[in-house]
Amino acid sequence: MTPTDDVLVVGGGPAGRALAAECGALGLRTTLLDPAPDRPWPATYGAWDDELAGLPGHVVSARAAGRAIALTEHRLDRVYAVLDVAALRTHLDDRLARGGVRVRAGRAVAAPAAGTVALADGTVLRAGAVVDAGGRAQPLDARPVRARVPAEQTAYGVVVDAAAARPVVAPGEALFMDWRPDHGEPGAPTFLYAIPLDGDRVLLEETSLARRPGLPLPVLRRRLLARLRHHGVTVPPGAAMEKVSFPLDRPRHRGHVLGFGAAAPLVHPASGYSLATALGLAPAVARALARRPGAAGATVWPPAARVVHHVRGIGLEALLRMPPAEVAPFFEVFFGLPDRHRRAYLSGRDDLRGTLAAMAALFGAADATLRRRLVGPAVLPRLRHSEAAPNG
Repeated sequence: MTPTDDVLVVGGGPAGRALAAECGALGLRTTLLDPAPDRPWPATYGAWDDELAGLPGHVVSARAAGRAIALTEHRLDRVYAVLDVAALRTHLDDRLARGGVRVRAGRAVAAPAAGTVALADGTVLRAGAVVDAGGRAQPLDARPVRARVPAEQTAYGVVVDAAAARPVVAPGEALFMDWRPDHGEPGAPTFLYAIPLDGDRVLLEETSLARRPGLPLPVLRRRLLARLRHHGVTVPPGAAMEKVSFPLDRPRHRGHVLGFGAAAPLVHPASGYSLATALGLAPAVARALARRPGAAGATVWPPAARVVHHVRGIGLEALLRMPPAEVAPFFEVFFGLPDRHRRAYLSGRDDLRGTLAAMAALFGAADATLRRRLVGPAVLPRLRHSEAAPNG
């Protein structure tokens, strides 16, 4: 049967919409499939400003100088940008309309053959190329479900007035991480993430960077409120809140469907960031789909990016195995590295040379104990559960 579309993108989040819009702009007959196309996006999206060159300025609601606190405070040589989620959605939807992209409601359940997608209602859609941009669920990945506990990043946040947040984050600043244990609890380390949403509001979020399984949200809520009380920050009744939970170590998408966005997964295994990568990569992936759909996977995962992803995965395992008391000292060393090394590790997904140089610099600046922590995960089996992590 002749395909109805050139490209079928499954998943209508930011990554899926961005790729579908780029395909439409190239004249490809494109359909975007989403279970609830009009559902709002509840998440807050942030990224380094230098990673967002392709977005119009009005999509960014706030820019701030980045800083981090491990054992001491570090001023980061990068500007942090917070996206206006509604403006981003409108921008992408406008591009979908201009490119003639058809948006269809429906839930994909399988891709039984190349170019074919089965929906929950029994409908079958066909396209020259199928893209799974369905996020963490990877709805079209043909790999059997495995009973393994994922490493997760979890967070609980509240939104307060900028004036109320002043004790922890000053106007014009973004607190990327604050590892001080001001919540007063022992155990798995967490940090405060504090970013301006606009000129009047600030998101304050207690974050567990990586744990297998993720640290429960009630624990994070309790710690956040205790931390804020410690600093004299009052959370008003009815304050807007944010809950975050997503895996960091989903395997790369396999099969005859192209994975994109968090489904690829483009998630940084040691930081959780993926949106800027997906937005920046969408034009190149669309061009690859237009030229030779079967080779588009090499655009998402060139050899260097695969190796960098593996190296970052070792970094994730090092964090998971690290005793709680050693996490803040680790980040003290990391944030003390030259900016070029921090950039390479946090942003250069296909910069193998830069990533290896950053790892070498980190190893060189580390003491003997930290060096053992960094090397061990490269040869040890994957940690099955954070409760089984060594303490010495």
